[in-house]
Amino acid sequence: MGENQTAVTEFILLGFCFGPRIRMVLFGLFSLFYACTLLGNGLILGLIWLDSRLHTPMYFFLSHLAIVDIAYACNTVPQMLVNLLKPDKPVSFAGCWTQTFLFLTFAHTECLLLVVMSYDRFVAICHPLRYSAIMRWRVCVTLVVTSWACGSLLALVHVVLILRLPFCGPHEINHFFCEILSVLKLACADTWLNQVVIFVACVFILLGPLCLVLVSYSRILFAILKIRSGEGRRKAFSTCSSHLCVVGLFFGSAIVMYMAPKSHHPEEQQKILFLFYSFFNPMLNPLIYSLRNAEVKGALRRALYKESHSQLE
Repeated sequence: MGENQTAVTEFILLGFCFGPRIRMVLFGLFSLFYACTLLGNGLILGLIWLDSRLHTPMYFFLSHLAIVDIAYACNTVPQMLVNLLKPDKPVSFAGCWTQTFLFLTFAHTECLLLVVMSYDRFVAICHPLRYSAIMRWRVCVTLVVTSWACGSLLALVHVVLILRLPFCGPHEINHFFCEILSVLKLACADTWLNQVVIFVACVFILLGPLCLVLVSYSRILFAILKIRSGEGRRKAFSTCSSHLCVVGLFFGSAIVMYMAPKSHHPEEQQKILFLFYSFFNPMLNPLIYSLRNAEVKGALRRALYKESHSQLE
């Protein structure tokens, strides 16, 4: 048994089971999505960094969400693109565990950041006069650091529990990256502890934050209905509806993946759901959260004006 365990030193990602032509079409399509994700989130980061008017708690949290989205894409998409061109290219143990750790870190951190952002909007709309006193920069930095720290520590727990398991074959992961549930299927030992920890973590990192987000936005909704100004009500509702779209996409797909009965979701369907994490959420977040925001549009116009003005001089 010990010889068999040491024989498996790498994994092969099966990716998507399509023919060569469809693989090439997907390679082009996913490469375009990847470029849009990096460009959109990079643009948001650049505008927030350059424009002093965006140096507020809301955009501070948005900048970290953009960092998480870029990290998501960079962690999973390049490997998937390589897999589309070279389906049999192996992944080392260390590379697989690193990818799993980073993916879980970014996923956990985004869950917590969405809670922080909903709290920020709750204070801004329900307690506008106390907003500056409550959302001090020290508080904002503490909330962000806590989100990253909790996300990293929880991911580390999962990876440590995986490392204790023996892997003696087979070594083919039926996924386009080293997703934790797909990796656990290859273990040559009982994974009940891993499954229990994953479920408990889902309750803590998915259901808990989702309930807090829903409570925040329900309070916000009641506050919006009390606003007498039609323009103010429209602006507040537009902002909150955008945030809820992101929350629904992210938490909905995650809960279906990790908490719904697995027999209801074939492996190919699971891969499609995971595309929300790798592509659609990171690509749509800049559009939903920021680029349709009047302040961000104003910052973009000012940046373009400065660039054109400097060229004329």
